[in-house]
Amino acid sequence: MNRLNIITLGTKNIVKSHEFFKKLGFDTSVSGEESNPDIIFFRNEGTRIALFPLEELARDVNKDNPPKIGEGFSGITLAYNAKSNEEVDEILNKAKLAGAIIAKKPQSTDWGGYGGYFIDLDGYYWEVAYGAFWEFDECNMLVIGGQ
Repeated sequence: MNRLNIITLGTKNIVKSHEFFKKLGFDTSVSGEESNPDIIFFRNEGTRIALFPLEELARDVNKDNPPKIGEGFSGITLAYNAKSNEEVDEILNKAKLAGAIIAKKPQSTDWGGYGGYFIDLDGYYWEVAYGAFWEFDECNMLVIGGQ
């Protein structure tokens, strides 16, 4: 097992979350009615993202004893690897205009890059970062360790 195909984000309000991500420029595919979707898939490059109602996602994990839904930092962050400092600024600005909270303003990082964080409408932390030494493959995926 050496592949991650879909990251599913539990969302408190799937319609509002869908609108938020469309404002960031994500191309999406809705399963079910647009006004009350069952699930939303992102047609993005690389690993796919899906939005799914949070309580239903918890029940999907275990319908008899679903995990407790809490608030706060879950220990998971999602990352968008930009191709310039300007792109980092642009994405974070788009996120703010779409309703995100900027958790960390874009700045130089201790690893020699540039980046910041935003929190989406459901409390997920997204890093937007750039490294001058990064390379991308033909599918626009970040090349890590020569692969």
